Amino acid sequence: MREIGIVVGESKPHEIMFESKRPVSAGEYVIVNGSNGKILGLVERSTIVSDALGKNIRNYTEALESKQVADVNTRDKSYRAWVRILGYLDELKNGRAIIPDVPPLPGTDILEATQDDLGTIFASDSDEWIRIGSLLRNSKVEARVNIDRVVSRHLAVLAMTGMGKSNLVSLLAKEMAKIGGTMVIFDYHDDYSSLQIKDINVMDAKINPRLLNFEKFAEVMEIRESASNQMHVLRKAFTDEVKTKQGDDFWETLVANVRYQMNEKSYKEAAERVEDKIDDARRRFRSILDPGVSDPTALIKNGKVNVLSLIELTDRQADIAVRFYLEEMLDDRKRATRAKKGEIESKAPVRFPAPVLVVIEEAHVFIAKDEETDTKYLAAKVAREGRKFGLGLAIVSQRPRSIDANVLSQMGSLAVMKMVQQDDQAQVAAASEALSREIVEQLPSLNPGDAVLVGQWVNLPAFVHIDQVMEKKVGADQHAVREWRQISKMKESTKESTQAMIKKGYLQD
Repeated sequence: MREIGIVVGESKPHEIMFESKRPVSAGEYVIVNGSNGKILGLVERSTIVSDALGKNIRNYTEALESKQVADVNTRDKSYRAWVRILGYLDELKNGRAIIPDVPPLPGTDILEATQDDLGTIFASDSDEWIRIGSLLRNSKVEARVNIDRVVSRHLAVLAMTGMGKSNLVSLLAKEMAKIGGTMVIFDYHDDYSSLQIKDINVMDAKINPRLLNFEKFAEVMEIRESASNQMHVLRKAFTDEVKTKQGDDFWETLVANVRYQMNEKSYKEAAERVEDKIDDARRRFRSILDPGVSDPTALIKNGKVNVLSLIELTDRQADIAVRFYLEEMLDDRKRATRAKKGEIESKAPVRFPAPVLVVIEEAHVFIAKDEETDTKYLAAKVAREGRKFGLGLAIVSQRPRSIDANVLSQMGSLAVMKMVQQDDQAQVAAASEALSREIVEQLPSLNPGDAVLVGQWVNLPAFVHIDQVMEKKVGADQHAVREWRQISKMKESTKESTQAMIKKGYLQD
């Protein structure tokens, strides 16, 4: 091991400061050569200070002269770093974090952590651990995460737009497909439909209107609660008899019931509007509103990555659909778990005999802080109860400040990428004790693909560069200029071809 610094200033059992021979980056791991054994630490913050080029420089000439002084003075630069103590190295290699009782003494040597030091801790070879990338400051060391803990303790993936959230979800999907895991991704922006991985099942999210109560059916039909006459017409039309019909019979019987009310003068206009809305919904959402499917969850395949597209749905329709799927999957996993324990005899067939990981993209829409959505209620329930029944929840968002704090705080693991907004940083810091103020301050400096991993799915907090998923074909920014130029070239080529044909007499000018 190479010595790089010396402990200086005040030391605490959980935190030290050291003066380094060289610049040090946040995210580096160091070894504190303690008297009772080697201690592993994580650099959370670092600074470089020049005595000659201090903040009291008043003009360029003075800065230039001070630079010349600094260049020849070997004592001018101070490379200082603040380190969080993670525990004794040997204990960490055995999965135990033991913090020293006595702080390291000032004057203690600081050593570079080697690949051998870190490999056992961050790259476990147990079956439940999957590769996700490499350590950001120690690129030869693999970074692995525990999928069992993701399913049992939940996950939040948080970052600005374009920083790699969907790439991380795609990587999890790719690795879960390799081990035959069941994953359900609610795809709000069509980011995953062209993901080219083994055992992927892409489909539209289905809503069976026969299974909805009246209020939810009215929302799907986009009839506002304030439109009292239209609500009256639809309520009288949406009878128990209608709910027994399947396929086109459902719609025809429903429309017949609406038309019957046109005989009432006071409701004639409202009935006509309701019929128009039913026709419009049938036309726009033909592949989604399906009264013929007995149970939409039956289309989800075990042992595969299932991508449920929500792109054709309005926000309210998508909210209703996601809640329906979550509720059905949670109920099914409860029955499966109790049947496995012998507590009940399951009369209905179990659809999901093994644990399932559900991913909700755009979580700030479905699990909003200031809005009571259907999905929010079920997501909170899954966050509380899912670990007992093998239903894991992963939420993904670029606006953590807008996510319900109760749900976010129950995500046992976090992947946090570049984040600039202070409101977002504060919400993330409040959601996890493992994210110190110093780490949060480093979030704006992360590059695309870099992430801070904390929580149950890693043994220790880790700065990681996430592997790029080459099988992911969408999700990047559009190349507007390139496409405009291609269209211009095509137009010019067509024009030249037409003019040539005119000159040859094939076309009349």
